[in-house]
Amino acid sequence: MTRQRGYVDLQINGIGGIDFNESNLSALSWERALEWLAQDGTTEFLPTLITDSVDSLCLKLANLSRLCEASVQNPQGSCKAVGIHLEGPFLSDQVGYIGAHPKQHARPLELDALKRLVDAANGWIRLVTLAPECDPKGRGIEYLAQEDILIAAGHCNPSIDQLRCAIDSGLSLFTHLGNACPASIPRHENIIHRVLALRDSLRVTLIADGFHLPLWLLDSWVDWFGENRVAIVSDAISAAGLAPGIYQLGAQKVAVGADGVPRSADQTHFVGSGATLGRMRNLCESQLSWSSERIDKLFKTNAAQWLGLPSD
Repeated sequence: MTRQRGYVDLQINGIGGIDFNESNLSALSWERALEWLAQDGTTEFLPTLITDSVDSLCLKLANLSRLCEASVQNPQGSCKAVGIHLEGPFLSDQVGYIGAHPKQHARPLELDALKRLVDAANGWIRLVTLAPECDPKGRGIEYLAQEDILIAAGHCNPSIDQLRCAIDSGLSLFTHLGNACPASIPRHENIIHRVLALRDSLRVTLIADGFHLPLWLLDSWVDWFGENRVAIVSDAISAAGLAPGIYQLGAQKVAVGADGVPRSADQTHFVGSGATLGRMRNLCESQLSWSSERIDKLFKTNAAQWLGLPSD
C-alpha cells in the first residue's frame, strides 16, 4: 500500500531535543528525531546544517549523509530524509542579515570550498542557501545547478542586479523571506522589495509560526506570490515540541521563553523556530481559514514538486 504523503519540510534544524547540527549526531538520536517528525505528520524533510567552518561542515555532512542513507534503507519508517539543506557558510556577515549564524564562519563563496562540501555529503545535498553577493560571478550557483541541487538566496542583501544575475545562473528560491534581515531597512531599496519585484522568477519559503511573520502578512504574501510559489518551512530547532528552556543549535545555547520562541541572548533576533509544521498548520487553519487545498499545497505538494518527489 502506498504511503500517504504528510508534511514536507525543506528546512528543519532539529526537534524533540535533538540538534541536527551536532558534530557527532548518533543513530539513536536520529531515529528519535524521525519518530518525533512522524508523530507530527511529516513524511519527508531536509535536515538543515547552518554555518560553520568548512572542515567542521564536511564532517557533519559526511555523518548526516550516512544517517540519511540508513533511513532510506528502512522502508518501514514513516518519515525519511530526502536530502540535506546546507544553509551557509556563504552568507552575508553583516549584522541583521547573518541572523543566528556564527558570523566568524560566514565567507565569500570559493568554488573549491563548495565542491568539498558537496563531495563530503556523498550526493545528499539537495538545497543550498547562499548570499548572491558572496558569489558575484555566479560560478558557485552554476556549479550547483549542474549538480541538480536547488539554490536559494537567504541571509543576504544583494542588489536587484545581483539577484537577477543569480537567477540567470540558476537560483530559483528565497529562504524564509522577511527574516534574516535587519529590523530597520530602507523603506524602498531593500531585499524584501527586490524579491517581490522578481516574484515571477522566484519561489519562496515562509515560516508560519505567527512570530517570524505576522499572519496577515503571511496571508498577503501567499496571495502576491501565488500559492504555487510558496512552501511553509518550520526552521525548527531542537526545542520544537518541548517546553521552554535552554536548547542547542550547533555550538550555541538558545533560550526559549514562555511563548515558545527561541531568541538570541540579546533578544535582537529569533534563532530558528520552536514550532513544528503540525503546529503551524493548526495556526493557519484556525487564524487564516485557509482551505484544505491551500494547506496541502503550502505544507506538502509544492515542496515535494520542487524536490522532484513522486506524487502521492
